[in-house]
Amino acid sequence: MDFAGASTRQGFVDGQNVTIEYRWAENQMERLPKLADDLVRRKVAVIATPGGPSATFAAKAATTTIPIVFVVAEDPVRLGLVASLARPGGNLTGVNFFTGELTAKRLELLRELVPAASRVAVLVNPDNPTIVDSTLRDLEPAARAIGLQIQVVNASTIREINEAFTTLARERPDALLVGIDPFFNGRRVQLVNLATRHGLPASYPARDFVEAGGLMSYGANIVDAWRQVGSYAGRLLQGAKPGDLPVVQSSKLELVVNAQTATMLGLTVPQSLLATADEVIE
Repeated sequence: MDFAGASTRQGFVDGQNVTIEYRWAENQMERLPKLADDLVRRKVAVIATPGGPSATFAAKAATTTIPIVFVVAEDPVRLGLVASLARPGGNLTGVNFFTGELTAKRLELLRELVPAASRVAVLVNPDNPTIVDSTLRDLEPAARAIGLQIQVVNASTIREINEAFTTLARERPDALLVGIDPFFNGRRVQLVNLATRHGLPASYPARDFVEAGGLMSYGANIVDAWRQVGSYAGRLLQGAKPGDLPVVQSSKLELVVNAQTATMLGLTVPQSLLATADEVIE
């Protein structure tokens, strides 16, 4: 994550004039409230929650006074985090990097790459019900509109990811769409390797997966979102009020295709995708 680097560019250097306290839930979402309470007891100046809505809700429940800078993948107004994008109000502001709202588009692009697909598996993490609900709410009508059947597969641990692919190997869907989730991002090498091993064309929410050998991704650049969190954290440390800082909405969306993986899977990437891709990894 580069929010520390962004804060540095604003004159704050960890260990010199600011101290950054890291807390990790290690994919145990039930730990988030205690971790947030601990930071509040320590009287930190700003809380950054780049781990998705669960971390942000835990921080929001823990304090109404300490500024919170979030990163979420969908509309924070719809989530109930802020009153409006332009004037968030309260003690929260942050970044919406849209990836959760692009799920339907990712499905369309996956169908374009695998035109014969009729059944697509969707991997979600049930430990993040807010993300799962949003994903399926957008995905199911989109699938019906293009004649696709959706099979939902759950995984919230390393072992469950392995078990999910055992199920997929047995049931043989035509393609896989990996839902957005911080845990999945951390397990991207495992996910990519399993999809490749089982010959399963897969779409991912971020370019990190494609750089690790995944087939394709479509979404905002999460690194840029983390940089914006660092920038806002620096402004808050300088005295800005979170309610006065508008929620930043990522404006750059990128389609990344791994042509080597497509060849390995026996797929021909349509010229239409090659022409619109922001990057093709050869």
